Amino acid sequence: MKERTLAAAVAEHNGSEVKVAGWVHRVRELGGVSFVLLRDRSGLVQIVFRGKTDLHVESVVTVRGTVSENDKAPGGYEIHAGATEVIAAVDADLPIPVNQNTSSLGIDALLDNRILSLRNPAIRSIFEVQATIVEAFAGYLRRQEFTEIKSSKLIGTGTEGGTGLFAVDYFGERVYLAQSPQFYKQTMVASGLERVFEIGAAYRAEKHDTTRHLNEYVSLDVEMGFIDGYEDLMDLEVEILAHVFDLVRERHGATLDQFESTVPTTDEIRSSPRIDHDEAKSIASERVGKKLFEINPEAERALCNWAQESAGVPAVFVTGYPRKKRPFYTFPDGQKTRSFDLLFRGLEITTGGQRIHDHTMLLETLPRFGLKAEDLTDYVSIFKYGCPPHGGFAIGLERLTQQILGLANVKEASLFPRDRKRVRP
Repeated sequence: MKERTLAAAVAEHNGSEVKVAGWVHRVRELGGVSFVLLRDRSGLVQIVFRGKTDLHVESVVTVRGTVSENDKAPGGYEIHAGATEVIAAVDADLPIPVNQNTSSLGIDALLDNRILSLRNPAIRSIFEVQATIVEAFAGYLRRQEFTEIKSSKLIGTGTEGGTGLFAVDYFGERVYLAQSPQFYKQTMVASGLERVFEIGAAYRAEKHDTTRHLNEYVSLDVEMGFIDGYEDLMDLEVEILAHVFDLVRERHGATLDQFESTVPTTDEIRSSPRIDHDEAKSIASERVGKKLFEINPEAERALCNWAQESAGVPAVFVTGYPRKKRPFYTFPDGQKTRSFDLLFRGLEITTGGQRIHDHTMLLETLPRFGLKAEDLTDYVSIFKYGCPPHGGFAIGLERLTQQILGLANVKEASLFPRDRKRVRP
C-alpha cells in the first residue's frame, strides 16, 4: 500500500501517475466520458474514464491514472484512468443512498442501516469530530499531570445507590453494568495518583426514549484530589472545553460549516456564568412565564438563552443543587450541595461536584439516603483509610458532540446507539 495516494493528496502529484483506492461514491456519464467520484478516508477525487464504465456505487476499487488540473473537479484536480480493478463488488441494491444528503431520512432508517449510513461523508464526519474531542480531552488532562485509568464495568453494587442498573448473570451471581467509574476514580485519588481521568462506557437502565438519552454512552470522567472547593472543578472544565473547542475549530472548520455550527472561543467559554440552583429556577421561571420547580429541559434551554444574552456564551454552570437531587457521596452544604451541572446550548452535558472525603461524615450521610455502610464496605473503606479533599465531573461524549454540531438527536452522535428498543447492529 506504500504506492497508494490519498484523494486529498492527489494535487501534489500533478502530471504524474498515481494509484488511488476507495469506494465508488458517484458515477456520472456525459457524452463519451464517464466521471467517477472515488471516496477514501481523506475525501473525494474525480476519475475520468473514456466511454461508459461498469462501476457501481459503493464498489471498492483501485485505479491507476495520471493526475491533471481541472478547476471544476473536487480539489481542482482529477485522474485520467488507466488500469482499474474492482476489489469488492456490490452484491445488492443499496437500501439507503450513501452519496446524498440524508436529512430526508428518519433516524430509524439511518440506524437500521447503520453499517451503510456510516459511509456517508457527513455522518462519518461526526465521528471524526468526536475523535478530536476525545483526543483534546485526554491531551489536556495529561498535560495537567492526570493519569488515565481503565476501570471494570462489572460491579457488585451501584455507587449511585443501586437504582437504574442493568443486571448481568456472572457465573450464577447477579452483578451490574457500571453507571459510572465513581468508586474507582475515588479509589485512585486515594491511592496517591491524586489526579485521574477515564474515557469509557457507562450504562443507565432508564426507560427514556428521547432525543437526549442513551442507555449506553461514553463518559469522559475526571477526579482530582487536594481541591480547595468545587470551584476548582468548574475552572478545570472550562479550560478542558476551551482546548476541545480550539482543536475542533482548527481541524474541522469545514465540518462545522457543513452543519452550520460554531464553537465558543476561549474567552467566551471562560465567561460562562455560575449561578445558584435557586437563582437558576427563578431566571428560568421568569423567561418561560411559569413557575418551575426543577431544572427541567425547558429550564435548561431558557438558561442557556439567558447566558447567551447576558454573557455572550450559550453555557451556564448551575450550582448548589439540593441534597435530595444529588448522589449520597456529594459534599453537603446545609440543605444544598457543593455540586454543579454545566448546561450548553440548552442541554446538560456535565454533572460534577465535591465529594465527601471524611469517613465520619460519610457514615452519618448514608442513612439519609436509605443506605447502610455494610452494603458499601469497599466504598466506605476508601475514606476509612484516609482520602484527601477531592471532586470530579463527567461529560457525556455523545451529548457534547450533539451540541457542538447541532444534531437533532443524541443517537446521531453514537456509532451504534443502545436505547430501549435497539440492541443491533
